[in-house]
Amino acid sequence: MTPDSRHIAAVQRVLRASQGPFVPKPRLPILDEVVATVLSQHTSDRNSERAFAQLKAAFPDWDQVLDAEPGTLADVIRCGGIADQKARRIQQILAAIRAREGRIDLSRLNDLDDAAVEEYLTSLPGVGPKTAACVLVFSMGRAAFPIDTHVHRIAARLGWIPAKASAEQAHRTLGPAVPPDIRYDLHLALITHGREVCQAQRPRCGACVLRGECAYGAATAS
Repeated sequence: MTPDSRHIAAVQRVLRASQGPFVPKPRLPILDEVVATVLSQHTSDRNSERAFAQLKAAFPDWDQVLDAEPGTLADVIRCGGIADQKARRIQQILAAIRAREGRIDLSRLNDLDDAAVEEYLTSLPGVGPKTAACVLVFSMGRAAFPIDTHVHRIAARLGWIPAKASAEQAHRTLGPAVPPDIRYDLHLALITHGREVCQAQRPRCGACVLRGECAYGAATAS
């Protein structure tokens, strides 16, 4: 299955007309974005942003985060959910970076091409294609397309990817099909649409601006 880039672009235009102007996220340094993305897993934006702010307030530099007692770090980010697991993962990532770079700093990735950045990031403990794409687009301004649970769900319902496609298959298939100039915009638009309309349980198909474009919506109407 090869997604139709014209259909993808049409969906982006409809969503943008419905949601209003595209507003990019605040830009973070590369390492900050890696950690923020870890904290965003399985929780709300509000809770993950609060956890990240508390992390930065408690530990002025990344060496202090790495050297902190795991329980202390977990307590600081507790509001972000599954704190013990996330604390362990963050420290594993920071340890790997310090071992490779001699310091906890990823600024040299700015000199690498997209493929090399993705290869480096996905070699870190627990960092997958979605996190790497988030760093590329949000922090580095590259034309990547992160596929989170909302994007994956809507893409399957629109028929862009197979219903049972894995996260890796979705990343490989859908990412290149999205026109580069709308990847950031479409990613945010799909997340908003997934939270407000195309929810996992009881999607609001009757109120969906994409119903005419959507195989799933057409099936529910029949």
